This record gives sequence, structure tokens and C-alpha cells, in this order.
Amino acid sequence: MSDAERPLPLKGIRVLDVSQVMAGPFACMLLGDLGADVIKVEPPSGDQTRSAMGFRLKGDDSLGFLNMNRNKRSIALDLKSADDREIFLELAKTADVIVENYRPGVVAKLGIDYDTIRAINPGIIYASISGFGQTGPWSQRPGFDLMAQAASGIMSITGHPDGPPAKSGGPLADIGCSLFAVYGILSAYIGRQAGGQGQFIDASLYEAGLSFAVWDICDFWGTGNIPERIGTANRMAAPYQAVRASDGYFVLGANNDRLYRRLCETIGRPELIEHPDYATNALRMANREVLIAELEQVLVTQSRDHWVQALLAAGIPAGSIMDYAEALGNEQAEARGMVMPIRHPVEGEVKNIGFPVKLRGTPQQVRRHPPLLDEHRAELLRELGMENRREAADV
Repeated sequence: MSDAERPLPLKGIRVLDVSQVMAGPFACMLLGDLGADVIKVEPPSGDQTRSAMGFRLKGDDSLGFLNMNRNKRSIALDLKSADDREIFLELAKTADVIVENYRPGVVAKLGIDYDTIRAINPGIIYASISGFGQTGPWSQRPGFDLMAQAASGIMSITGHPDGPPAKSGGPLADIGCSLFAVYGILSAYIGRQAGGQGQFIDASLYEAGLSFAVWDICDFWGTGNIPERIGTANRMAAPYQAVRASDGYFVLGANNDRLYRRLCETIGRPELIEHPDYATNALRMANREVLIAELEQVLVTQSRDHWVQALLAAGIPAGSIMDYAEALGNEQAEARGMVMPIRHPVEGEVKNIGFPVKLRGTPQQVRRHPPLLDEHRAELLRELGMENRREAADV
């Protein structure tokens, strides 16, 4: 079978996306990109991201929603209604995976919890995403990216030493939780192939945030010192941070002796190689601020582009600090397809962030535009043999 004839790796897997906003929808979109049949089960008013998150173009759906919900079908169900809950349970019988992100305990009250679904579909893989996990004294706390970044320590180490705590500019806990949830779902699915049983997956933004702190936690466990904010620098190596040129900042990473030697030679400061304060990485870490000041005496004499090109030519990792216009508009983003236009029945052509991982043999595809609210109700009811139900939700 040629690559062109190979099915997408998750073709034939059905996923019910009973989640809103970011962590759950993003995880389900990744599964849909790989071929899964993702059915987005929305409340009658729709995923709140449709109206609450980001700029809107022509229609009612925000760009945020349009960038997290491609390759899905939509049905709007009021899960407090007996009739709509029956439809959901019929869908659940056909599903391989369910992803939900209600506050812990809510799905049990709605009658769509793991134990209920497992009784009618023993092979179900049921992933619950929450702020702090399904158990523990914090389980009922509201779960947003900001709260998870605060509780996991991320904010305590983000920012400059003389400034206030800062959150990561990107939604680190949300997207991290999405990725860990997908890892759990696919692992459970592979396990089901051997044993025939599904299982429950408990993923949280809080634990995702903690899992990203490897360097900082190891520093804490190793020294007993609580990690503090160090700006763009690294706890394990120096120089490895943003540095100043004549027209602004760029980044460089001379994080071992060989690269440090090349850096000093490239900028014309060979005497810094064997300097007693900088001769080893440990010494460079201990004297980082003074070392950076020494390097910047030379770096400020030329532009960022000059130094980036010179350092890259010498084999030293370096790069410009780009804004999003530059990050999305450069030749590498274009070559990698990271701005991906999608046809939409209301918006016309709408931009999506491209596939972050490329599968050469079975490349991901945009098979479906981000769905309109309840767009696929009639289609799904026919598939379930329930076409005599009302054909449109009261939305």
C-alpha cells in the first residue's frame, strides 16, 4: 500500500468532545487531525469560546473557536433533559473516547459519568480534564490556566528578578494538559487493543504545569533553595539568554565549554575563555550578570541581525526575538505550513495554526471546517437510527 492509500492512523475511532474553551477542545482537535471522528457535544448555547474568546470575523464564532475545533461535527444537547441525555447515551455506545472538562462531580449529576458510560460501553476510554484533578482538597477549585500557572510554581519563576511575578505569555498549563491528555488517551487505546477494556483518565492543568518545571524542581531538590525569577536566563548553564545588541535584544545559547569558546572567539573577546571567573560553566553561572555585561560591551556595537548571522555561521545557537507577525510571516513558517487557510461556510477562508507535528506517511488533513453550532444533528441522529427525533435543537 502506498503512502497515498494509507488511512489516517486514527480513522475509525470515534471521540465525543464534551468539553469547552481550550484544554479539552484542543486535545480533541489533535485527535481529529489524525483521523478520528470527533463529535463536539455542545450545550444549547454552544461552547462558550464561540462568543467569548477572541476577535470575530463575519459570523458569530470567534477566531479562538475556529482555531481549536476543525475536523469535528457538532450536535447541541441539553444534558439536563432526559431526551437529550438519551441521545448522548446512544452516542456514547458508539464511541471509543469521551473527553469532558466539567468541574469534578458534575458529570455524575448529569448521569454521563465514567461508571454510567462503562456500564453500556465497557471499552470506553473516558478522559476528564480539570484544573486540579478529580481528587484532593483542591479538586473543586475553578480550573483556569492562570490559576494553574500560579499554583504550579510557573508564575513564581517567570519574569525578571526586580519585577512582579508573571504568567507565561502562552497558555502553558492549558495546552500542556491537552498534550498529556492525548498521551493518556492514545496509551489507553493501545492498551485496549490487547486487553479489550477501556479506562478512566484523570488529567489536570495543575499537574501539567508542575511537569514542565523539571529544571527548577531539580534545582530546588538538589540545593534546597527556592527557585527565583531570573528573566530569560537558564538555571543550568550560562550564557544562555537574551542579550542586548545595538537595536534591541536577541537570544544566544553557549551552554557548554565548546560553544562558549566559539562565542568568545566570534565576538573578538578570546581573553574571556580562560578568565578565572568564567573558565567553567559553574563559574559562568555564579558570575552570570558580570559575564553578560562583559559580552554586551561588544554586542551593543552591532545589530541583532549581524550577531545572529555571525553566531549561526560559527555554529552557535542564536536567534531573533520575533513578534507574531514575524513568527508567522517568515520563510520557515511558510515552508512548514504553519499558517493554514481553511474554507468555512460563513467565514469564507479563515486562517488556522498549522499541524504542529508532521506525519510523513499519513499526513494530517483538514477534512471538516470548524462546525457551526448543531450543524450535524440530523446527520448524527440518522446514524443512530433516531431520525424521528426533532431535527433542530432549541438554540
